[in-house]
Amino acid sequence: MLKALPFFTHDLKLLLSFMKIRTCVLVIIFLFAKCTAFSQEVTLIKIATKNNVLLLGVDEKTNLKQLYFGKNIPVGNYESLWSHSELNYSTYGNSAAEVALRVTHADGNMTTDLGYKKNTVTRINDNITLTTILLIDRFYPLEVTLTYKSYFNEDIIEQSMELVHNEKGLVTLYNFASANLSFKSSKYFLTYYSGDWAHEFNMIETALPEGTKTIDSKLGVRTNQRTNPSFLLSLGDKMQEDNGEVIGGTLAWPGNFQLLFEVDHTNKLSALAGMNPYASQYALPANTIFKAPSFLYTYSAVGSGEITRRFHRWARKYGIADGDGSRDILLNNWEATYFDFDEQKLTNIIREAGSMGFELFLLDDGWFGNKYPRNNDDAGLGDWQVNTKKLPHGIPYLVEQCKANNIKFGLWVEPEMVNPKSELYEKHPDWVITAPNRPLDPQRNQLILDLSNPAVQDFVYDFLDKLVKENPGISYLKWDCNRYITNAGSSYLGKDKQSHLFIEYPRAILKLMKKFRKKYPAITMMVCSGGGGRMDYGSMPYFQEYWPSDNTDALDRITIQWGLNYFFPAIGMASHVSVTPNHITGRSTPLKFRFDVAMTGKLGMDLQPQQMTGEEKIFSKTAIQTYKDLRDIVLQGDLYRLLSPYSTNRVAQMFVSEDQKRSLVFNYLLKKNIYADKTILKLKGLKPDALYTITEINKTNFSRMGAYEGKTFSGEYLMTAGLQFDMYNEYESNVLLLTTP
Repeated sequence: MLKALPFFTHDLKLLLSFMKIRTCVLVIIFLFAKCTAFSQEVTLIKIATKNNVLLLGVDEKTNLKQLYFGKNIPVGNYESLWSHSELNYSTYGNSAAEVALRVTHADGNMTTDLGYKKNTVTRINDNITLTTILLIDRFYPLEVTLTYKSYFNEDIIEQSMELVHNEKGLVTLYNFASANLSFKSSKYFLTYYSGDWAHEFNMIETALPEGTKTIDSKLGVRTNQRTNPSFLLSLGDKMQEDNGEVIGGTLAWPGNFQLLFEVDHTNKLSALAGMNPYASQYALPANTIFKAPSFLYTYSAVGSGEITRRFHRWARKYGIADGDGSRDILLNNWEATYFDFDEQKLTNIIREAGSMGFELFLLDDGWFGNKYPRNNDDAGLGDWQVNTKKLPHGIPYLVEQCKANNIKFGLWVEPEMVNPKSELYEKHPDWVITAPNRPLDPQRNQLILDLSNPAVQDFVYDFLDKLVKENPGISYLKWDCNRYITNAGSSYLGKDKQSHLFIEYPRAILKLMKKFRKKYPAITMMVCSGGGGRMDYGSMPYFQEYWPSDNTDALDRITIQWGLNYFFPAIGMASHVSVTPNHITGRSTPLKFRFDVAMTGKLGMDLQPQQMTGEEKIFSKTAIQTYKDLRDIVLQGDLYRLLSPYSTNRVAQMFVSEDQKRSLVFNYLLKKNIYADKTILKLKGLKPDALYTITEINKTNFSRMGAYEGKTFSGEYLMTAGLQFDMYNEYESNVLLLTTP
């Protein structure tokens, strides 16, 4: 603290010579204070997990800078980090690049200049620490609060932003990212998702040259249908499963999102993540908090596999409802009946389901509407009364049938939607999202209810509440959502707030989900959205399950589920055995292959027992019981990817129980190989010194595992020498169970 005093020694001697002692004392105090201010240590803010650390610093101008993000290391001599530091939350006016925050102040000023004010650290429990950083504009009464919730054991950081002001008028927000991270590397490789309905979660890896790359959604609702608010960023080289530096990030938000990556002329990378500002400028009144969604991220020095296991462990504990529990095996009537069913048909299906060992029956779309009966997708949505012609004894009768067969009862709903051909639309045409002076644009013959309107929110909640209260045997709800927004417009928001719609809708849906979940914590719910349209960690805390795709073709599901499981765990992934030929692709695959694929998630079936041969029934019943005995390995275990469908014709992955005593290894051959695929399968995640006995499950009359069946090998052997067995045939598969004494 005193090291700067010699700079003032000469001046001090002169003062002592010519001034009175009293005056000298005052001068000394002044100079000492000046020296202290000059030499004080720069504020450091360390946000750490077990293996990661984000190091922030405040410079002499009170700018908040990112100094380091990566492997957890001692701070040491941090001064060298300043040369590569970047603004931690960039604002328009201080940068010519894309910025995290851009607002227009009440007086028209378009620039924002934030300075550090203070930070607080709160230890929530032994695992979670909350760091809060307050930034204030250097002129205007505007505050930005950055929050960092660090999950120590899971190595996940959850970051968000809140903004509030006290200006005399509205402040208009144009850009409002949740997080702004910076990186410095020789090369960058970005992996992200693309696709559409029935073709979701295709992974694309691309190098990031100088310039800007944007991944975003503008769909408004069902926003994850074509891409997902998740990414993997590899530093230095292409992404590898078990090697290399990788950052994984995902936005917890069911609305429009934007992931933006900008490499500048010095090869620095700035990454922004948050709500999409597209057509969403937001006029914020004074003393009103604008909260951005959470962005979750982690860094791995040992490849993308570790990213996956961290997100799965975090999700099971914090990111999905009942993540530490189990899941019921479900039979859905959809592919058997579609809209064409009655009580007798459903009773027969329920009886068969009970005899096969299923634990839950789900009645899908078509059970409601009387004036406009739901006999197709063109009528009835919004009229949530039971169709008395199809179900004269109502839902309670079906609940009793399920109880008699020792299974639970579930029901399909689509609460956000309405058909123009419905009593609800006739009564409230102003409740739908549509632009004035434009024709209606129905997708799938339906429109979206305007949830920015509190009256509509009340209607949706009251319908769900009434449905469950009047039918207490409902234990499961499938919450679907089958279109996105076009002709965006709200008759409720008014002409000056139309651009708020893309923000207020997802806020409202999360509010509804939270309210319903709080009142009915025991009801199991699946988030569907026509497939993976609402797979995000904003929605998933209120749901136990998610539906990855309407495409249930086992071959396609291998790739779909491979992509999504980088961020989302098997415990929530509804994976069904479907009919063959498949109703979407027309492809025929063996029943064993379909089971072996479906058992990598939460097992269910659309294939009905009455559609099976006697032999198929026996196989299915045995496979269902086997899954019951082993499902905890998949639902609660660590996932290790062995052979990727993106690089080989043979696919393999394995789940290892937390205690590493049991493992399930899944193998598939996607295309016939007349010379045989002889790939050596080197396992992962086992205890090197443990002895594992190998047993094949879901066996048919033929097996290629004779050399390994019932034999015991050390974990070291299985991970080093591996397993080698030939695979020849298209859609050939096998599943191996490894157990220790």
